[in-house]
Amino acid sequence: MNQNNGGKTPTDQLGRPLRDLRISVTDQCNFRCAYCMPKEVFGPDYPFLSKNEILTNEEVHKLALCFAELGIEKIRLTGGEPLLRKNLVPLVNCLSQIDLVKDLSLTTNGTLLPRYAKDLKKSGLNRINISLDGLSPIVFKEMSGGRGEPAAVLEGIEAAEQAGLEVKVNMVVKKGVNEGEVLPMVRFFRDKRITLRFIEYMDVGNSNQWRSKEVLPAKELLDAIGKEFPFQPIDPSYRGEVAARYRYTDVPAEFGLINSITKPFCSDCNRARLSANGYLYTCLFATSGHDLKTIVKSGVSRSELTKHISGIWRARKDRYSEERSSQTNSQRKIEMSYIGG
Repeated sequence: MNQNNGGKTPTDQLGRPLRDLRISVTDQCNFRCAYCMPKEVFGPDYPFLSKNEILTNEEVHKLALCFAELGIEKIRLTGGEPLLRKNLVPLVNCLSQIDLVKDLSLTTNGTLLPRYAKDLKKSGLNRINISLDGLSPIVFKEMSGGRGEPAAVLEGIEAAEQAGLEVKVNMVVKKGVNEGEVLPMVRFFRDKRITLRFIEYMDVGNSNQWRSKEVLPAKELLDAIGKEFPFQPIDPSYRGEVAARYRYTDVPAEFGLINSITKPFCSDCNRARLSANGYLYTCLFATSGHDLKTIVKSGVSRSELTKHISGIWRARKDRYSEERSSQTNSQRKIEMSYIGG
């Protein structure tokens, strides 16, 4: 029972509490990564959300307060690319002042951090996860849809560190494309004592045309790293921690694996996801969401809104990764660009 919020934390049909909220603040991005927004689909004529379809800062704040009352302890801002939202810093500032939220973080491709890192830190951001899928410019562009340079992301990482933000780097590994970058990334970030996390290529949405043969299993990653660097596993810090963590035995640094394909963690999943246009999704692989924006705009009281959200969570029984099959793969799932990672 959560004592900080008066014991109101709901549990779903599988006994999982609500603890973590991901908020997408925009569906747009300056990259076209193949696993999220492939350029073949998200081209110049793609109908991104209009400004009036996206939740305002005030609406996001109201919803975040409701989630906090239900036991949310962590909020992560995502996209698309969240730094493309013009009024992001004021949003961070108001979210950071919600007493029951212990941790406020953001996921970004890092290229705009030299402009925003200091302001984000001053506004109350605690941590930042930066996506980087390779150090080779050629491989990087193949993963990013031909946009950007790894040097720009590295500048963003440096800016975040200089601003005093805790930094983690995320690398999606796609077999046949960037697995050759795994060890160079390990060497680089190990030397810098920055935590690197490898993410198995996932079947989020449908536009990426996911195929299981493109997944590099976590075990193969561990075997490759172990041939060069000694490491040992670290116990989870809390229930629902998605990354399997490992500590190098010779230097004070660690890395992690998010292996939802080969080792699903549905049984401990405590995350809700709010899309930029105000839909609540109870699974990363959801086929449909719950419209909260219309309810917020109706002027309903915060207590009624909180009760409604609680009811959605209590009815939840998602466990897509444990049920993954050829049948589930063919379902029309929400795209990652709408709900973040």
